[in-house]
Amino acid sequence: MRGFRALTAVSVLLTAALAVAGAAWLSAQGKAATLTTQDYIDIQQLYARYNHTLDSGDAEGYAALFTPDGSFNANVGHDALVRFVKGRTAGDLRHWNTNLLITPTPEGADGTVYLMFLNVSTRPPTLANNAAKYTDSLVKTPQGWRFKKRQTRPEGPPAAPSGQAPAPAAAPR
Repeated sequence: MRGFRALTAVSVLLTAALAVAGAAWLSAQGKAATLTTQDYIDIQQLYARYNHTLDSGDAEGYAALFTPDGSFNANVGHDALVRFVKGRTAGDLRHWNTNLLITPTPEGADGTVYLMFLNVSTRPPTLANNAAKYTDSLVKTPQGWRFKKRQTRPEGPPAAPSGQAPAPAAAPR
């Protein structure tokens, strides 16, 4: 009888533990993951590597920053990302990002950052005449954090055609 009570007690405890674990798992579904300090550092390094590989023309290094099916605007997948870098002329412009915001998601993280270009052919270097914002979906892979999807959205008034004054800025609201 004593063995039966002990077995019953163990069964009750095991059932309760499974119920608690199951409830915790169910409540965690659909919630954003928690990022560690190291995750934030690794994501910041991903953003820095993006600028350095793109500005130096390192097409393979650039494509490696994305998942195999990752996208930058309309360029989807490794080969399209490599062609994108090889097809551009980096010249004297450098990507300059600021105000990185990282938000945990159930799939990994979302990131947004402002983009400006620095013209290093002038002395002193000057800001180029365009600005944008990157909106990103990031995932953690066995190789580290990678861009799953990266979109660029221009900011400010549209650029004026060559030889014309820029459009006036909208009044602040």
